Amino acid sequence: MDSTRRYQSWLKWLITICACACLVFSENLHAAEHKGVLIIHSVGREFRPWNEYAKHIRAELDRQSPWPLDVREHSLETARSGDANPELPFVAYLQAIYGERAPDLIVTIGAPAAAFVLRHRQRLFPTAPTLFTAIEQRRLQYSGLARNDAVVAVALDFRLLFESFLRISPDTKMVAVVNGSSPNELFWRDEIQKELRPLENKVDIKWYDNLSFQEMLKHTSSLPPHSAIFWNTMVVDAAGAAYEGDRALTTLYATANAPIFTHDDAFFGREVVGGPMLSALVLSKAAGEVAVRMLGGDRPGSIKIEPIGFAAPKYDWRELQRWGISESRLPSDSEVYFREPTAWDKYRSQILLVCAVILMQAALITGLLHERRRRQLAEVQSRQRVSELARVNRLSTAGELTASIAHEINQPLGAIQANAETMDLILRSSSPDIDEFDSALSAVAVARQVDLSDSITQVPLPIRGDRIQLQQVILNLIMNAIDAMSDMPSARRKIAVRTKRIGDFAEVAISDAGPGIPPDKLKEVFEPFFTTKAQGMGIGLSIARTIVEAHNGQIYAENQTDGGAIFRVMLPLAKAHSEAAEEQAKREE
Repeated sequence: MDSTRRYQSWLKWLITICACACLVFSENLHAAEHKGVLIIHSVGREFRPWNEYAKHIRAELDRQSPWPLDVREHSLETARSGDANPELPFVAYLQAIYGERAPDLIVTIGAPAAAFVLRHRQRLFPTAPTLFTAIEQRRLQYSGLARNDAVVAVALDFRLLFESFLRISPDTKMVAVVNGSSPNELFWRDEIQKELRPLENKVDIKWYDNLSFQEMLKHTSSLPPHSAIFWNTMVVDAAGAAYEGDRALTTLYATANAPIFTHDDAFFGREVVGGPMLSALVLSKAAGEVAVRMLGGDRPGSIKIEPIGFAAPKYDWRELQRWGISESRLPSDSEVYFREPTAWDKYRSQILLVCAVILMQAALITGLLHERRRRQLAEVQSRQRVSELARVNRLSTAGELTASIAHEINQPLGAIQANAETMDLILRSSSPDIDEFDSALSAVAVARQVDLSDSITQVPLPIRGDRIQLQQVILNLIMNAIDAMSDMPSARRKIAVRTKRIGDFAEVAISDAGPGIPPDKLKEVFEPFFTTKAQGMGIGLSIARTIVEAHNGQIYAENQTDGGAIFRVMLPLAKAHSEAAEEQAKREE
């Protein structure tokens, strides 16, 4: 029992020791996985362009680093003046923070921060690897670099900047340079002047670094025509006022009367025209790659990066428009940003839809016009054919009338002649038969007879139309009535023609005493080629209907209750016809 207790106690003790060992190992492992990075700014965390470089470098570190990073940032605010004495308290401050554990990597942003680290390396971090970046190659003391140092620098060509702007704005006669009065900015004034000496005969360069920024604004707001402004930096003006962030450039842009160009795209996006500039993205990507390599154990001295120059030119479309700079003058490899979208860019789908609808409407209208023209041509051709058929019908009717008249005349004349010859023979005989002579004298040959009656209104019913065509309609109806009664006894052959006014129409009714029209054929009698005659062509009534309708009238047939058929022709009176024609013309318009 005692041995069992001792064994359990020993087992608990062993488990406790293992747990503590694992906890310590885990904490050490966890600590080893983290990397500490110290970023030192030159004059402050919000001064351009260095703040843009620091922001992008941090983003690249987070993106490329396989380890969790503990990034801390400090600003060398003493760099705003030339007094080095205030640096000592700052050194002591950094010693107090990082005295027990130096950072795994030091990153300096800008020339003042690099100079500070080189001056106080031995007191601060003598063995810590250091990356000097966002610094122009002329501002770095390469002789002071150690084996643990790496550099990602930039190369500025101010003459190229000025010549590039003069190419896109060749009328420029003067360039005002806006530059601060900090030690770093005064260094660049001398460097810029040296580089621009070959351009002194082409353009007048004005310097305002001995003025306060407010005094600079007075000058840049009243520049002569054909002027430009070169923005370098404005950290501290001659009056000792510091300008963080966008405040100085924004104020200058609001009051300046000339286009602004610069050397760094950290200022690009609102106030500057553009041109070849340093790219914060390009430098930060390179600096991030070098920093990760240094954190991973690569020897800094073996990492060599050529100074990064200007990126491809880029321009702000809004500023080009504002200052009347033609895009045709821009370099061929330029990129134009912030171009306002055209109506096509904004409403492309709507424009395409409207165009499609318009095209469809145009096609439909074209088709309708084509059909209208074809219809009009067909109507003309139809009228011509109707006219030809009417003429043929008239000729046919005239021929029938001629034959009928000849028949009706020849038959009695032949009988008269025969009777006359008979009477002559009777008279020449030796004993004339007076009774036979009287019979021959009174004999009259008689064919079919028709009783034609009329009932015409006393008040004239004037209509407007073609006399011959309308006569043909009436004649055709009368001839049809005669034919309908051909098999009837002559005593029953009667035709009545009546006229009367019905509203704005004149009615002509022609009735006969014939057998009438079969009820199931009443709707077909006016159809082409419909006929009940053995020798008929079936076009008479069809032509009659066409003529009547061409005169804006109506024609229809019906059977009479007491036998026979009646055909009614309704034609508009002259005044009503005129009004109907005007209404028709309005509808066609």
